[in-house]
Amino acid sequence: MSDTLQTEPFIGGAFPRVEGPYKLTGLARYTSDHDFEGMLYAVPVCATIANGRLRALHTEAAAAMPGVHMVYTRDNIGRFYRVAADAGAKVDETRPPFEDDVIRYYGQYVALVVADTYEQAVAAAAAVRAEYDASAPDVSMRLAPDDPPKVEDERGDAAAEFARAQIRLDRTYTTPIETHNPIELHASVALYDGQSFTLYETTQAIQNHKRAMAQMLGVPEDRVRVVTEHLGSGFGGKLWPWPHALLAAAAARNLRRPVKLVVDRRMMFHNVGHRANTQQRVRLSARPDGRLTSLQHDYLYHVAQAEFMKENCGEATPYLYSTPNLRVTSGSARRHLAPNTSMRGPGAVPGLFALESAMDELAIQLGIDPVELRLRNEPGIDESENVPFSSRHMRECLQQGAEVFGWGRRDPRVGSMRRADGAVLGWGMASCSWMAKRQPAEVSVQLNADGTARVATGSQDIGTGTYTVVAQMAAQACGLPLDRIQVVLGDTTLPPGPLSGGSMATGSLVPAVLAAAREATRHAIDCALRAPGSRFAGAKAEELAFSAGRIHRRGEPPSSGEPFERFLQAERISHVTGHGRSDSSDADPDAGKYSIHSYGAHFVEVAWEPAIARLRVERVVTFIDAGKVINLRTGRNQIEGAVVMGIGMAMFEQTHYDARNGAPVNGNLADYLVATHADAPPIDVHFIDAPDTKLNELGARGIGEIGLAGFAAAVTAAVHHATGVRVRDLPVRIEDLLMAPVHA
Repeated sequence: MSDTLQTEPFIGGAFPRVEGPYKLTGLARYTSDHDFEGMLYAVPVCATIANGRLRALHTEAAAAMPGVHMVYTRDNIGRFYRVAADAGAKVDETRPPFEDDVIRYYGQYVALVVADTYEQAVAAAAAVRAEYDASAPDVSMRLAPDDPPKVEDERGDAAAEFARAQIRLDRTYTTPIETHNPIELHASVALYDGQSFTLYETTQAIQNHKRAMAQMLGVPEDRVRVVTEHLGSGFGGKLWPWPHALLAAAAARNLRRPVKLVVDRRMMFHNVGHRANTQQRVRLSARPDGRLTSLQHDYLYHVAQAEFMKENCGEATPYLYSTPNLRVTSGSARRHLAPNTSMRGPGAVPGLFALESAMDELAIQLGIDPVELRLRNEPGIDESENVPFSSRHMRECLQQGAEVFGWGRRDPRVGSMRRADGAVLGWGMASCSWMAKRQPAEVSVQLNADGTARVATGSQDIGTGTYTVVAQMAAQACGLPLDRIQVVLGDTTLPPGPLSGGSMATGSLVPAVLAAAREATRHAIDCALRAPGSRFAGAKAEELAFSAGRIHRRGEPPSSGEPFERFLQAERISHVTGHGRSDSSDADPDAGKYSIHSYGAHFVEVAWEPAIARLRVERVVTFIDAGKVINLRTGRNQIEGAVVMGIGMAMFEQTHYDARNGAPVNGNLADYLVATHADAPPIDVHFIDAPDTKLNELGARGIGEIGLAGFAAAVTAAVHHATGVRVRDLPVRIEDLLMAPVHA
């Protein structure tokens, strides 16, 4: 099976997804695809107020309806626990469902109906009648901090420098609440055998989900197994467990029957998180040559009544540009809204909309090209930490991106560029950045006597291509074709792997996969040394090498050796296994000695047709510095998806709430606008191939989120160039553009 030498390099190629055939043929199973004998269906009952108390709950009529097994309330569902602070687990909603009668947001679960069919459960849930003592909710989007703002980062005296500077910019930018809308709804399928739980979940972090559920159910961790074979995207909304998962598990425990609970699209708008709205004031001062002399970034965001999740808008601000004086502050305001959570690029994405918009406005004020302004403020080191960058190629992203886009042909005058059909063209750009870190990871690599390999880790593939990049890494280390590599993910019975969030999964798995592969190949070499009739009998292990799927003498080509499986067969061994483990990057001896991030630049063209009030993103060029890209195809796919999401952020997405009862007004996919294929322009993605070996051996950093960072600012810069209208409050609204000075 390994007689044919595999010489193709697997790292950096553009390989199709190894799980693609399963998805195309319907064999890939998502959470709600799981069905078991005796399955029951659960539907939550949601509060219809956002502020007040539950005075009474009438469940008799619902309980008497056909097919209903139980209507659960706080009186009969059993005890739930909170997650301990030192449990190593995270949840966004720390208050367990039904813990008290206080209603803190619209849609809060007050009961759960379990029935034979989904339709019966829906009907019975509608028959549950709740009485409330309601008060007026606060769902306003204008923010003032509940407490004095906190200083996040500071150097020099930014306020004093700004006060005496001749060139100053002082602007406020806002971003609205955005709601996650992955195609796959949140779902839980729970089984309980009298001792242990098996939970099929829509989660981006199976290991965290296991720990959190064990804590909240009050059972040992070894009594909980979590399975996520495939995920239909999560974008951060499926990072941490939500109350529906706990309700499904409790119902399965109480009824000793499998229970399926699928959150419907309406509930997605009030029960499973969202990106907080932000209000950001950016103050810049500069010399006439464009060099920044001060930067102040003061941001506010909303949080829920009983929970706190920081939207860290100032994450990239301290290190992105060179300035001797900087101050970043943050504050929060409580609202009667469900807990906010991570959404693709949390913090940095809304934060870079504000910072990059301000840089564009400063460039116009100074009469300096926006690309040139950024180049003039490129830092030599991370000035916030006073340490060197591990690898930073922002300059190349800006310069090469400008060249490919044709930026040199840009006429900076508003409305000056037109298409042959009369449409006004606008060109804009923005820089972007995202963190790069590793989490702890463990991996096993098994070399089999049939010439195949099995790679297993308790991580998950959320649609980003983890199955494929893990297969590539193992194939590269062992020299086996991709079709001889089996990757097993998505089960907490496997060696614990990283969560899929923060663009950290791939970079975290690199050292663990390579270490496991090396140990497995050493065991295969040991077989070659002792196998009956082996040509290597009497040799020393250090004299042999494993490459291209073969064992051979060092210094000789792989073709001179023999396939590894022949030695396993001679030994009558079915397989040899290697285990690899890597710690978080924070545990590295060099942790803190380098600033490790990814960088990039977006260039955007928009077309504005005032006669028909039509605005469209026409083309995009993006250059990304993300270290070594393991798979160019899946990497480009990640950036392309982020760009389309960025179009949605810039031009469409905003969740509105009814001030009377706190309900999401546009809580469906008919009224909540997202970018579709029809809105997607040609997207030209390029990567700067510069491995960052300070993070891992292959030099790979994450790329899932950086494609969204800064993109909205590039769009609004292009809109201003076309129309003269500066959009500081997302999304761009046609009503604002109708007042544009450019109409002819």
